[in-house]
Amino acid sequence: MGGAVLAITLVFSPAPRQLWQWTLALPAGSSVAQALQASPLFLECPELLASRLRVGIWGCKAGLDRLLADNDRIEIYRPLRVDPKTARRERFGRQGAKSAGLFMAKRPGSKSGY
Repeated sequence: MGGAVLAITLVFSPAPRQLWQWTLALPAGSSVAQALQASPLFLECPELLASRLRVGIWGCKAGLDRLLADNDRIEIYRPLRVDPKTARRERFGRQGAKSAGLFMAKRPGSKSGY
């Protein structure tokens, strides 16, 4: 099986509602780092060369030395702009306790919280 070829999909989202996708044909035994080097990603976004990339395969975190299997999907994650806990707290503060969550719709004549 020395001539086996892997079909790999590389996905990157540079901004919200944007998706770049490449299909790569790599030899068996290739790693995530080799897939990144074989892709045109760094030509499209040269600023990624200087940053520490966070990658995953099918939504699970993976290291750059991880070996690939056929039909793997490599996802490159960009850093979060806002902490999700902070965003939720601010959103809840804008909506108010009476108009959000479980207790928003109350039955007529019911006790508070039911």
